[in-house]
Amino acid sequence: QVQLVESGGGLVQAGGSLRLSCAASGSTFSVKPMGWYRQAPGKQRELVAGISSGGVTTDYAVSAKGRFTISRDNGKNTVYLQMNSLKPEDTAVYYCYLLSSSQYYWGQGTQVTVSS
Repeated sequence: QVQLVESGGGLVQAGGSLRLSCAASGSTFSVKPMGWYRQAPGKQRELVAGISSGGVTTDYAVSAKGRFTISRDNGKNTVYLQMNSLKPEDTAVYYCYLLSSSQYYWGQGTQVTVSS
């Protein structure tokens, strides 16, 4: 079984930065794609960024390109999301995911609030 635990969320002013972390336990971490979704109040969950198992390939939502960077450290079983130039519209609960055999595993989410 896979467990994912996010951390690093918080309150930040517009233009600021945050770094989210997602620590995974279980034997599948190092060979599975992972990434981040977010869900704002009243909106559907949306993909923010994804990264391949080896960390070579990354993908970003249009809204995240140029501002967010996803990375992973397979030795630490951790995926990161560096978020710069944050905007109030980035306010959401951010969820880490791991994709294994077409099944998504989710973390509990971490709140990111950007004040204007």
